[in-house]
Amino acid sequence: MSFDHEAFWSARYRDAGEDYLFGTAPNAFLSAQAGRFAAGMSVLAVADGEGRNSVWLAEQGCAVTATEISPVALAKAAKLARARQVAVDFIEADLLRWEWPLAAFDAVVGIFIQFVGPAEREILFAGMQAAVKPGGLLLLQGYTPKQLEYRTGGPSAVENLYTAELLRSAFAGWELLELREHEAVIGEGRGHAGRAALIDLVARKPA
Repeated sequence: MSFDHEAFWSARYRDAGEDYLFGTAPNAFLSAQAGRFAAGMSVLAVADGEGRNSVWLAEQGCAVTATEISPVALAKAAKLARARQVAVDFIEADLLRWEWPLAAFDAVVGIFIQFVGPAEREILFAGMQAAVKPGGLLLLQGYTPKQLEYRTGGPSAVENLYTAELLRSAFAGWELLELREHEAVIGEGRGHAGRAALIDLVARKPA
């Protein structure tokens, strides 16, 4: 029986009540990349949960589309966008079955999207890569296997986690503008709190 991602995530977001499981501030890695985003850029935020990153991108003047499998999270994301007075095109989608728009976005952003193992990750990464326009950017942050020691967020399955070697291989042929493994103390709601083993990727699609 296949794992029901929608039920799992909807339960987590529902259990948070009125609170936002991962907070309402943007991810620190993403906000540090603000200089890469300009007004009018088209951006896709992948599996964006309760909207903290897509709403921030819209505040930068970007034309933002955000996907999420959980209708519970999408309702909270829409509420956040209204409160912050920005427009985001929210789409309920199972990314493993979604028909990805081809070469449609100036940038595609995936923040802590490690909900799949290696085979499904290939499908996910292929879709993300296909959605980026030639010359466009892909930004990714995730956890490395050392995160299993900290248990401050992320999956418990080591095969879902990223290494620099894995990402170099997955984005072979792309220009790697940034690829960095590091540790930091993060505070993103109660879902991600404490010391974390992180990896950041910024890659440019060949023109």
